[in-house]
Amino acid sequence: MFQMHLDDAAVVARAATGDEDAFRALVERHSRSVFRLAFRMTGSVEDAEDVVQDTFVRAYRQLARFEARSNFATWLYRIGFNCAIDFLRSRRTRETPQEEETLERLALHAGGPSSEDLVFAGQIGARVQDALNALSEQERAAFLMRHYHGCSIDEICTALGLKTNAAKHSIFRAVKKMRTELAPLLRMRAEGL
Repeated sequence: MFQMHLDDAAVVARAATGDEDAFRALVERHSRSVFRLAFRMTGSVEDAEDVVQDTFVRAYRQLARFEARSNFATWLYRIGFNCAIDFLRSRRTRETPQEEETLERLALHAGGPSSEDLVFAGQIGARVQDALNALSEQERAAFLMRHYHGCSIDEICTALGLKTNAAKHSIFRAVKKMRTELAPLLRMRAEGL
């Protein structure tokens, strides 16, 4: 088993020499966060898995370019972001949401939430994904990195190749657009619908 106490730069250095265990350690450390970014960018588990795979393939091929003074997670985020954008540009059709009958059938077998709960949860999820999809690619990436992954402004700037003001402005615009898009859900909740 590879030693997990080594910092990313040291692990990358070993992976760059062909150490498969070192690269496997990097995948294990970072695949979840790359998946979360990819899922929020694509809106699909299957598509996100494809993006994660592409991200690590590209990262492996570019390990020699990684500079040890940089943050590996930020470097990897940039690759993941680019892979997600490439995937979205090449995707011709979008998945269709589940039909209400399918949700009801799932609820009966699960014995959990009611069909109304599932439908409302599906509506919320679809509305959030639609709101994310309505953002520009840069706004979406900056918003997700800041609010879903807790990245600092400096990390966002580095990953997206932005200046500080541009990163802050992208996040601000994204938050404003998300609030506008999701406001009807808040009203529905307040009215008890």
